[in-house]
Amino acid sequence: MMMVSTQVWITMNVTLCTIITPFLHLLHFCLCILSSKYNVTLFKCNHNLSTKPPSNYVNLGCRASYGYEIYYDRNNTHPDQEAAGVFSGCSVVQFASKDSTNTKDVLSFVSAEMVLEIVLSHDCDDCFNHRGGLCGVDKNNHFYCHKGSSSSTNRLVKKMGLALALAVTATLVLVIITLYYKRWKKQNQTLPLVDAFFERHDHLQIKRYSYSEMKKVTNSFKNKLGQGGFGSVYKGQLQDGRHVAVKILSEFKGDGQEFINEVASMSRTSHVNIVALLGFCFEGSKRALVYELMPNGSLEKLIYNENSVIGDRQLDCQTLYDIAIGVARGLEYLHKGCNTKILHFDIKPHNILLDKKFCPKISDFGLAKVCTRKESIVSIFGARGTAGYIAPEVFSRNFGAVSHKSDVYSYGMMVLEMVGRRKNIKAEVDVSSEIYFPHWIYNRLVSNQELDLQNIRNECDNEMVRKMTIVSLWCIQTNPSTRPSISKVVEMLEGSAELLQLPPKPYWFSPSNSP
Repeated sequence: MMMVSTQVWITMNVTLCTIITPFLHLLHFCLCILSSKYNVTLFKCNHNLSTKPPSNYVNLGCRASYGYEIYYDRNNTHPDQEAAGVFSGCSVVQFASKDSTNTKDVLSFVSAEMVLEIVLSHDCDDCFNHRGGLCGVDKNNHFYCHKGSSSSTNRLVKKMGLALALAVTATLVLVIITLYYKRWKKQNQTLPLVDAFFERHDHLQIKRYSYSEMKKVTNSFKNKLGQGGFGSVYKGQLQDGRHVAVKILSEFKGDGQEFINEVASMSRTSHVNIVALLGFCFEGSKRALVYELMPNGSLEKLIYNENSVIGDRQLDCQTLYDIAIGVARGLEYLHKGCNTKILHFDIKPHNILLDKKFCPKISDFGLAKVCTRKESIVSIFGARGTAGYIAPEVFSRNFGAVSHKSDVYSYGMMVLEMVGRRKNIKAEVDVSSEIYFPHWIYNRLVSNQELDLQNIRNECDNEMVRKMTIVSLWCIQTNPSTRPSISKVVEMLEGSAELLQLPPKPYWFSPSNSP
């Protein structure tokens, strides 16, 4: 948004100059200076500042989204020598503001309203205001005070006022047109990309719905199941009686690639542990995905719920163990069972859905990467995934190449949360060694202590939890080559706990730096 705001102002500024130009002879005739009374200075910094900025400079925090930081002086003062030193090497953007209000809302600066300041020269001020004359210059550019009637003076003032009023009004109209055009362009740039994809893949075995059909299926979106950053999910029913979950996506982000990823990936899959995509809607800016309905919701709600009884089912170690194996089989299918290899890149409890029999199904393929089965290493731009589950090599190639082992890491982090029935990082505990769960449980295993977890009731439970824990600790090894493949994970989970060896202690995170 910062980029858009700056572009809008530049457009507005150039337009204003263009409109005012025909009237400049009036302003020059008065020997006056026309300028904006209030100005805002922005510093765009692509690097970390070596010195802390003065207290009156606000950081708008754009690094996560755009890779740089934006600072501005909320007091709207002219940058002093100290600020110039701190922001050396940063780009500078200046534009006019409607006032000098101390605000943190940078969008308030983008306005067609502004205060223009006209400063007359001393001679012109004396001529115009004290002697009732008109300021002028002769053919030699020398000033003279022309004696004129008050009526001619009034006419000149009115002309100047009219010129400025026309300029500001035209600018306001152009700003509105510019903003609408940018929004229209952003939405319509995605149309060729998505339409081209569907033309190339007209063989997809899923139905394309209109938006009016989506409203009918969901009974005008009355039964809302959930809300997320992607949009909202509603319960619906198809004409054949099947209950479905309809995910209405928010407005387009980027070029629509996440929407294409979801449809392209899921249309290729058919597995008991992969949620079924039944249809989609793409109509203008309206996008929706139609899935089979998962009555028991997400794994996230299950494992973090203090109530150990879900519906009429007891949440025991056997249930968690079956879910862990089911998710591993789903990942094995994505990595090896499809015609193309699919890397999910966002395995976490929130994206594991449970049917009425608590069978787990992997969902949400918005970040997925489709590649050929021969590719062992994949190329991706930037990091993708959710903090706490992202493999080290995904956000820093210094740790190794990105591959199917990146999904294995996320899977391991997720299963550890299932075992502990808590987030891996838990800041509210009193003992620092217990803050980061993988280290806490690893130390227990090494020292042969009781795991002391709430769901363990007998020796059978203890063996299942021990297997899940050891396999997970292998999955979250820092070096991708040390992690097992997902097929090996299934084999280890289905084998005997006595045959499993403890892995090296994971060193990527530690209790001292995790929070």
